[in-house]
Amino acid sequence: MPALIGSVAVAPGQRVQAGDLLLTLEAMKMETAIRAEKAGTVERVVTPIGTQVEAKDLLMVVAG
Repeated sequence: MPALIGSVAVAPGQRVQAGDLLLTLEAMKMETAIRAEKAGTVERVVTPIGTQVEAKDLLMVVAG
């Protein structure tokens, strides 16, 4: 289902822990939080706020 990037909670270079909020997606008046699966450093935010995305699109690069 297509969605819109509603917010981005991290910036490149930022360390994150498992469970930290990375960004939110908005689709059909619902908001979904995307959280880090494991600890790492945000290398790149690929999709800025307001970008329309599809399933399996690359949103962010987090390296452990």
